[in-house]
Amino acid sequence: MRHHDLVQMTEHDKSAPIVPEISKIPDASALEALLPLVRKPGQYVGLEYNAISAKKGALQEAQLNFCLIFPDLYEIGMSHQGLQILYHILNQQEDFCAHRAYTPDTDMEALLRKKGMPLFSLEAGVPLAKYDVLGITLPYELCYTNILTVLDLAGLPLYSRERNQSHPLVLGGGSCAFNPEPVADFFDAILLGDGEEAIVEIANLLHAVKKNKISRKEMLKQLSAVQGLYVPSLFKPQYSEDGRLQSVEALEPGHTSVRRAILPALDSGELQHRPLVPAVKPVHDRLAMEIARGCTRGCRFCQAGILYRPVRERSMADILTWAEKGIEASGFEEMALLSLSTGDYSCLDELVLTLMNRFSPCRVALSMPSMRVGTLSPAIMEQIRRVRKTGFTIAPEAGSERLRQVINKGITEEDLLDTCHNAFSLGWNLIKFYFMTGLPTETEADVGAIATLVRKAKAQAQTKNRSGNRRGIQINVGVGTFVPKAHTPFQWEEQLSLEASKERIQLLKRLLPPKGFKLKWHDPEQSYLEGVFARGDRRLSALIEEAWRQGARLDSWGEHFQLARWQEAAKDCDIELDAYLRKRSSEELLPWDHLDCGVERAFLLAERERALTRQYTSDCRTDGCQGCGICDFKTVQPVLHNSPAPATAHKRPESGAIQQGKGLSYRVHYQRSANSRLLGHLELLQLIFRSLRRAGMPLAYTQGFNPTPKVSFSQALPVGMESLAEYFDMELRRPISLNSSLIESLNRELPSGLEVHSISLAPKKNAACARASYSVHLSGHLNGHLGSHDPAALDAKISAFLACEHFPITRLRKNRETSFDMRPLIAAMRLDEDVLELSLIHHQGLPGVNPREVLEKVFGFSQEEALLCRIVKRESVDMPVPA
Repeated sequence: MRHHDLVQMTEHDKSAPIVPEISKIPDASALEALLPLVRKPGQYVGLEYNAISAKKGALQEAQLNFCLIFPDLYEIGMSHQGLQILYHILNQQEDFCAHRAYTPDTDMEALLRKKGMPLFSLEAGVPLAKYDVLGITLPYELCYTNILTVLDLAGLPLYSRERNQSHPLVLGGGSCAFNPEPVADFFDAILLGDGEEAIVEIANLLHAVKKNKISRKEMLKQLSAVQGLYVPSLFKPQYSEDGRLQSVEALEPGHTSVRRAILPALDSGELQHRPLVPAVKPVHDRLAMEIARGCTRGCRFCQAGILYRPVRERSMADILTWAEKGIEASGFEEMALLSLSTGDYSCLDELVLTLMNRFSPCRVALSMPSMRVGTLSPAIMEQIRRVRKTGFTIAPEAGSERLRQVINKGITEEDLLDTCHNAFSLGWNLIKFYFMTGLPTETEADVGAIATLVRKAKAQAQTKNRSGNRRGIQINVGVGTFVPKAHTPFQWEEQLSLEASKERIQLLKRLLPPKGFKLKWHDPEQSYLEGVFARGDRRLSALIEEAWRQGARLDSWGEHFQLARWQEAAKDCDIELDAYLRKRSSEELLPWDHLDCGVERAFLLAERERALTRQYTSDCRTDGCQGCGICDFKTVQPVLHNSPAPATAHKRPESGAIQQGKGLSYRVHYQRSANSRLLGHLELLQLIFRSLRRAGMPLAYTQGFNPTPKVSFSQALPVGMESLAEYFDMELRRPISLNSSLIESLNRELPSGLEVHSISLAPKKNAACARASYSVHLSGHLNGHLGSHDPAALDAKISAFLACEHFPITRLRKNRETSFDMRPLIAAMRLDEDVLELSLIHHQGLPGVNPREVLEKVFGFSQEEALLCRIVKRESVDMPVPA
């Protein structure tokens, strides 16, 4: 759906509900019938493996029911570790239940509004308004309009002050919680800091409130006593005549600030041993293991380095157990060691060696997405490449040595070039660099130094790599505009103007040669708006609402973002956007000063001064306490694990690779129905691969850079169609017993709607041609009747078609029209009341025809009508190629 159509739908009177009253809305099953109309429908139906089972359309009244919401698309939200942690914590408690929802894509939002349906949870298909708590993550500033989309589609008032006892509590948390002021008016409460312990305390309190029917006002007062929980309605900002923040009035006596919740030590990770396995591919599709939280390297631009102090590591033994259990329970083919600075983990060399010795024979790769130059040793690189060379990214942040000293990066050019040399020598042909422009004190020479540095990096590949290859070396250079963030030493600094930011990009375009280098940049217009919100105040809630009503959606996605819309909304709200990017005085009251991250203001000011004189601040892990104020050295202090796991864990298997040999191939016959029909072909492949791994199938793998299971599938079934006659062939390294228990073990690993019904030896050669029978239920979703398609007229079209020798149609493929004769591929066609019976011929490797195309081309159905018909593939029979 075009974006301006969405704008039309969202411009409405503020008092008018977007969706009908909850008691009048259709249930989730009505929505599922419409899902073939939207992109990637599999993301909306809850097919994730290891998600809790829930009765569709129902919640347990005796429980406290949460819906955890990530305010962006499924493919982003399913990669978010924080939401999964809270999901597993809540669901292990008898009195609590947690389900999930994500922001729908624009086509899905339009469909919900058109049909008068609310946003449902994935697990239970329950409207969000029926939950007790909506827990919304605050991951980054450009998701703020998505929060309003979710609240509105839930049928809730946007503002906390307009909600009453009948509405769920709207709870926020995440990195943007430390300056939530632009969205504070939309939330009832916002958690600052670590959520593992706090969420249980909050849930216990709310469960008691639910049982005792305590008023909303009293509930919020009780919540404000929870460590780290900010109730925005208990604080009132006051502004001077010139628009500057003058004070933040505490409305509850004695409650003048909120201090961050800090988890003293990380748990073993046991609750995450059964991770959610996505049904639709997310941006990070792997077993994510947080090996440490916090970083004290002291990069002065880095907000996360302040907000997640102190460093708390998990033990190596806990991580190894997590890897073992997590891979077994998920079937993932990659694991990632997550931390703000994974390379600083105390036992990293031993951990990586042990993991690769254990998992490389199983074709499980290892990635470490946050490695710091100087910690990525050749030994670690050698281990990473044993299965497949996962991504290699270096983040110098600044091109010149001088500017890296200003930001306290603590790495030299020599360190950078040594790392590149090692990577190229070990076979990497692509290295990604990340830089920022607009850092404090930056000059044009500093920007030019970016181009100089990456040229030197590429020169490190002039000695031959292991393949004897000097060619094909690629350097990807990513550049973003520096955005000053709250609670950092640079929180007072000016952000680079939009014009200057664009000029920096143009300069780099001129300086970088086109061959061997690829420059990518974060849109300066998006960084501009991010900067407005990063240091914004509560007056921006009106801007967010106005821009949202004018159609702002999914602003972190370039195809949706339009700065002009925000500028127009700001004009309507009489807000000057540029004013939020200005330099602040150190004496000025900041909108987040009543929110205490635990790091003292004096430390931040001292670091700001040290930046200007290019003084290095050491890491407290190695050089003693630097006096930031976060630790009391009683309950809050660094937690390091310098002792590796027992020596027996380091033993390397006798064989470091799967012995392939001559494999045996088996054919698995299965059916697709219910919601599994909504998966795309590539999504189905990944789901089957992981199900086979979990079931312990001894799969054979391809050789080379990216080994994959030797599994081949029958012809791809279009999204939305059902089938009783699907199959795939799998090559195994050893024979298996073909019995009912094998089928049962496979079915246990498959989601609802996918069911194996037989397994046999695969034929030595696949048939080149097959005849497939389909039943097309024409009235299935056409309001219970054939609509404008009269049965007699349909019969006449069938007779006319069957009498034809040729039936040419035009297809559009990659913007090119091609002519195609579909008549030879339709063997039979008849109408039995409202069911069209079709027999289609499918040739291996050649263009074919599918039942929807028959409906559109032969019978004149619209695309929507064809998509809404229920189509079932009943059987497929191999046949000789017609003469």
